[in-house]
Amino acid sequence: MLNISIKKLSANDLFEFLDLIRVFEDVFEMKQCQMPKESYLQSLLSRDDFFVFVTLLDGKVIAGLTAYLLRQYYSERPLVYIFDLAVQTKWQRKGIGKSLIIKINEYCRKEGMEEVFVQADVADDYALDFYRSTGGLPEEVIHFTYPLNRIN
Repeated sequence: MLNISIKKLSANDLFEFLDLIRVFEDVFEMKQCQMPKESYLQSLLSRDDFFVFVTLLDGKVIAGLTAYLLRQYYSERPLVYIFDLAVQTKWQRKGIGKSLIIKINEYCRKEGMEEVFVQADVADDYALDFYRSTGGLPEEVIHFTYPLNRIN
């Protein structure tokens, strides 16, 4: 039996957050990613509208997710947007990602959030299948971006 636990990070857990970012870099194949300053990451962990959950195997980060709380004006109950979720490749398809989804949903339900949502690229069949398998309800949307640092 694996010694796995899920932990919601607090402001005191910078090094576990750094380990999770390295998991993201590896799984998402982010070449030459520039790590922000530790003071900036520490300030993110201190916010009440930013959540980080990690999966630990024998105390080592092997998976996790980041999410943002979005306050609404149509409802007093906020939404939560899962920004990134990744499981180290060798631990994928073992229920670890699903347990992270369950954990954040339980946390958000307990805290009175209205809904948790996540985006997945239409071409990413693995992500689409994963989110469907966790009970996610797909919506057809088109995501527009406005890059602000382009040179015209």
